[in-house]
Amino acid sequence: MTRKQNEKDNQHKDTNNELNKQSINSARSEIGAEAEFDKKIQTLDEKIQSLEKEKEEYKDKLLRKAAEFENYKRRSENDQLNLLKYTGEMLIVKLLPVIDDLERSLQHIGNAKENSSINEGIKLVYDKLMKILGEQGVKKIEAVGKPFDVEYHEALLQRKDETVPPHTVIEELEKGYIYKDRVIRHAKVIVSEDSEHSADSTNQAESSEKEKNENNFFSEDK
Repeated sequence: MTRKQNEKDNQHKDTNNELNKQSINSARSEIGAEAEFDKKIQTLDEKIQSLEKEKEEYKDKLLRKAAEFENYKRRSENDQLNLLKYTGEMLIVKLLPVIDDLERSLQHIGNAKENSSINEGIKLVYDKLMKILGEQGVKKIEAVGKPFDVEYHEALLQRKDETVPPHTVIEELEKGYIYKDRVIRHAKVIVSEDSEHSADSTNQAESSEKEKNENNFFSEDK
């Protein structure tokens, strides 16, 4: 009876051991599957992050290209508008020397009584021409008596003039013109000297004269 009981107990133990092994193996399999699943999840998360980053990069590139195209479109439109706006500029620039000749002619014959009819005829042509140009947006640049401005004036000479502040336009050698809002010819002018510049020039002249007198004095002694 004891022997049979022992065998029965052993069989029961073996069965329990087998069940335990199966449970352990099953648990290990589940743990391995879970780890594999976590690994796959992590891989998918990394891929999603990479795709999100790539999407943002493409979005940024698209926005930049769209901005560049918009700027190009705006520049093209401005170029076309400027082309239409200043379409007559070349013709007007070519006419300016003719206007200069007319003005010089008016100055030369202005005091001659016998040429009064010619003078009136030239002045009439000149006035009509200036009126037409004025209607097209051409106007003269004011120069004499104005402070020198590189945007409108081109200084050819400097001259001492105590009656005006330094850097004032005191004489106009050639008229300047503006076409609409663009300078098409700068006024060529003479500008008053800076007082310091005048003083330096005077001192330099006095020094040169003094040196010349001293050289003449020593030459006479010899």
